[in-house]
Amino acid sequence: MNISIITVGKLKEKYLKQGIDEYLKRLTAYAKVEIIEIPDEKAPEILSDNEMLQVKAKEGDRILSKIHPDAHVIALAIEGKMKTSEELAERIDNLATYGKSKIVFVIGGSLGLSEEVMKRADEGLSFSKMTFPHQLMRLILVEQVYRAFRIIKGEPYHK
Repeated sequence: MNISIITVGKLKEKYLKQGIDEYLKRLTAYAKVEIIEIPDEKAPEILSDNEMLQVKAKEGDRILSKIHPDAHVIALAIEGKMKTSEELAERIDNLATYGKSKIVFVIGGSLGLSEEVMKRADEGLSFSKMTFPHQLMRLILVEQVYRAFRIIKGEPYHK
């Protein structure tokens, strides 16, 4: 299985990089996982609604350019469906069973994802009703993907 995580912005925090690298290393036993960083659109702190839409649209175009047409796209969005770790594992396993060998998770920038990206997504996934920094979300997602493969394989992992 090939899993891509498309994310907006560059990861600068060393402690997050170390955590992500650890889980990526562990995941090599289960799947090929790559992280694709899309540059975030430079914008002032305070934006009008129209300017926010423009920023999200530009970032969205960059995201869409990295998605393979055959990929099953899961957009991380607060309005997405919340799942347990077991439900995420079951979803990944079902996708693999029914021939979806390419899964793309998309993490938006600080303003979220464009409407175009949400339309391209096959499903939305929410980790919480709370908002998390998108850099931290990478670590949380990679850990949950690792946990999912442990669950799929029936291997022990802390609860």
